[in-house]
Amino acid sequence: MKAELDPAAAGDAESLAITRMTSAEIADVTRIERASFTTTWPADAFYNELSTNKLAHYFVGRAGGEIVAYGGIWVIFEDSHVTTIAVDPAHRGKKFGEIMLLHLLDEAIERGASWMTLEVRESNVAAQRLYRKYGFTTVTTRKGYYSDNNENALVMWAGNLKGDLYRARLNALRAGLRAHR
Repeated sequence: MKAELDPAAAGDAESLAITRMTSAEIADVTRIERASFTTTWPADAFYNELSTNKLAHYFVGRAGGEIVAYGGIWVIFEDSHVTTIAVDPAHRGKKFGEIMLLHLLDEAIERGASWMTLEVRESNVAAQRLYRKYGFTTVTTRKGYYSDNNENALVMWAGNLKGDLYRARLNALRAGLRAHR
């Protein structure tokens, strides 16, 4: 499955083409992972997710032919969980993270999910703002969740993903992203 927010601009460095992650792309993904997070997944974790976890769905985003973003979800019946999402620091501010989040939501809905959850650092205000834009609300805090500095994680949920109201919200946000391009 391939998704482009703006297919007419597929060669444009400002567009993001999203495809399923393959094991050949893990080196690029771990490069972005190391540049984005203080505690990182090892490459074998991504290999295991791609090869053995039937609930896992991972994607990469390319701009100008280069992998600049990635994201993954687990879908378990009606529940989905964002396992990871990141954008290369050199390509932030171009809405690539938002485009990837929208793709993950679309994938979860397509696979029958009604809910989506994620954890986010308490200090990551920019990510929290994006998640709230997409209907996520904070439901609890996991104290000391991040092992590098014992920072708390906010657990955020978005619900009723298959409902008409949420679909209208996604369509409006998608239209806004297209207008931005």
